[in-house]
Amino acid sequence: MDNTQKIILFENTPIPNAVAKLAVPTVLSSLVMVLYNMADTYFVGMLNDPIQNAAVTLAAPVLLAFNAVNNLFGVGSSSMMSRAMGRRDYDTVYRSSAFGFYCAILSGILFSVLCTMFQGPLLILLGSDAQTKAATLGYLKWTVFVGATPSILNVVLAYLVRSEGAALHASVGTMCGCILNMILDPIFILPWGFHMGAEGAGLATFLSNCVACLYFFVLLYVRRKTTFVCIRPNMFGFRRSIVLGVCGVGIPASIQNLLNVTGMTILNNFTSVYGPDAVAAMGITQKINMVPMNISMGLSQGIMPLISYNYSSGNVKRMKNTLLFAVKIMLGFILTVCVFYFAASGFLTGLFMQNEAIIGYGSRFLRGFCLGLPFLAVDFLAVGVFQATGMGREAFLFAILRKIVLEIPALYILNRLFPLYGLAYAQLTAELILSAAAVLVLRHLFGKLEKRVPAPEGTHEGRQEG
Repeated sequence: MDNTQKIILFENTPIPNAVAKLAVPTVLSSLVMVLYNMADTYFVGMLNDPIQNAAVTLAAPVLLAFNAVNNLFGVGSSSMMSRAMGRRDYDTVYRSSAFGFYCAILSGILFSVLCTMFQGPLLILLGSDAQTKAATLGYLKWTVFVGATPSILNVVLAYLVRSEGAALHASVGTMCGCILNMILDPIFILPWGFHMGAEGAGLATFLSNCVACLYFFVLLYVRRKTTFVCIRPNMFGFRRSIVLGVCGVGIPASIQNLLNVTGMTILNNFTSVYGPDAVAAMGITQKINMVPMNISMGLSQGIMPLISYNYSSGNVKRMKNTLLFAVKIMLGFILTVCVFYFAASGFLTGLFMQNEAIIGYGSRFLRGFCLGLPFLAVDFLAVGVFQATGMGREAFLFAILRKIVLEIPALYILNRLFPLYGLAYAQLTAELILSAAAVLVLRHLFGKLEKRVPAPEGTHEGRQEG
């Protein structure tokens, strides 16, 4: 995609077409990513060993912590790049991408070193006990101790490539790694293959992330004359405007994910009191619930470049219509999923493990989780707008409200009132309040923008975009 095509996509393409071009590949890659995360649970579950399945669940907060780094340098740099493109400030575009790329590498190395050095306290923090310690450590060895850098870097590269409108290439890079992971999982996990259990799932994840990184390096080399994504060392530096611009959006997004890790760790610790069956059931239902969650997140991330570009170029009407179109599409889908999940919760849990106790726990967990999905989708879209427009303060506030003020206290209260099963309703409690707040903040934002900035001349806001 040359520069003229990029400008046409952001400025002139009818909104349904532009959203489809940017968001559909992102949603598909998010869906494939969650399917590959579920593949670990599915194939480990085929061993019918709750300890191996619990190991994957207990290690999940560490992998989720990678998203803190992904969001810091992926969301932060890509938002900075798209806004700079809207201003035609291409030097900032190049420097932002180089900053995100090299910081992702350094962070991955640091992550690996620290987790390896402090693996003992880490296992205790995750809620691992004498039963699950060996299996959890085997999974962490490949996914974290060895694999942190490729895991972080391939996601950050996808963000950088997506920021210039090349959503399809970003998604292909992500999906090729995910698909390879699903192919390798049974080979490394199951008895007819290497029979490595949870450790085999970790090895498959490590290899797939390496292949995804290789795809992006080849892509950047082939498109080196037309891409805005720059990884030349001489463009990397700590220029004040770049650091503040990236971190202003990236740090709130990163904190949001760190708080998600905290919330998941607390949830797993509460659940572990009830034994490996309850932990395995909680892990399975969380993975099932991640399918619509990641689709919502994929749509939010997919429209971010379009929102960022038109925000910076002053085209408020196109920016607003993009968001409204996304809301209509997303809520229709999510409500359908909620009805299906609620009705088929036991069947869906049973697809992963044929264990009556786990199915009993899982069906009740999933019904609680799915009720929060519509409100979560609205919240994701709102936070996506905050990140796209550089509203780091609002994104940070929502992150604090979601976990510290609402969800984590709800976990304590609901677990006391309704032992174990109340845990699944904490997300609903938090997101119900946050979605209402999101609507109010967005109305205020667009009200201010519409008074301040008229739609620029020369754009085509025809009826197709309404």
